[in-house]
Formats: sequence, C-alpha cells, structure tokens
Amino acid sequence: MMRWPDPPAQVAPYVSVLGPELALDFLLAFGGAELYLARSPQRRSRVVRLVGAERARALAAAAERLPSRVPLAKPWCAAMLRAQGLPVAEIARRLHASDVAVRGWLRRAAPPDTRQPSLF
Repeated sequence: MMRWPDPPAQVAPYVSVLGPELALDFLLAFGGAELYLARSPQRRSRVVRLVGAERARALAAAAERLPSRVPLAKPWCAAMLRAQGLPVAEIARRLHASDVAVRGWLRRAAPPDTRQPSLF
C-alpha cells in the first residue's frame, strides 16, 4: 500500500470525502476558483464526470467544511505527484510552476532523515 503525504488542513476535507488520489485530480481540475456543489448534481456536471454522482453528493454534504474557493495546494499536489513516481519536470508542467519551486516544495515536504542524529 502506497504511503501518501499528509494533506494540509485546507485539503483534508476533500481527502476525507474523495480519497487522496481522487482529491488530487479534483484539485488539479477545479483548484483556484469558486465552485458550487449542488445537493442533487446532474450527470452533465463536470464534478459528477470527474468524481461520480455519489461522491459529488458527499462533497455537497460536506460543503460547510469546505472553503468557498477550491484550494490550489500546490506543495501537497507536488508531493502527491512525486509519491506517484513523476519526475520534477513533469510535476512542474502539471502544476504550471517552475522546477525550482517544485524542488523547494518537495524539500520542505520531505520527512527528516531519522538516520542522522540531531547535533543540537
């Protein structure tokens, strides 16, 4: 079983409803803009096409826990894409960010090396 990076607080409600992989796809598709989540979504809805009707209803039910604007969460998305095995250049292209920014996000998201004892 793959170990996914822990989601930040603004992404956690999406991950709890959709799961980490589908939450990543959702953020990449809708991140950065306001999104209305209908309580009874139609089949032609972009949200339904991406996550399915049942999960779209679950998102609508969780709407009070969700921000009005879907977060971009690029550092978390970068960590998720890296966990899937994508190279830095491809992550940068998918997130419309520079490779320098992606390396910085990944460096900050990396867990500390437990083999190295603290000097202080």
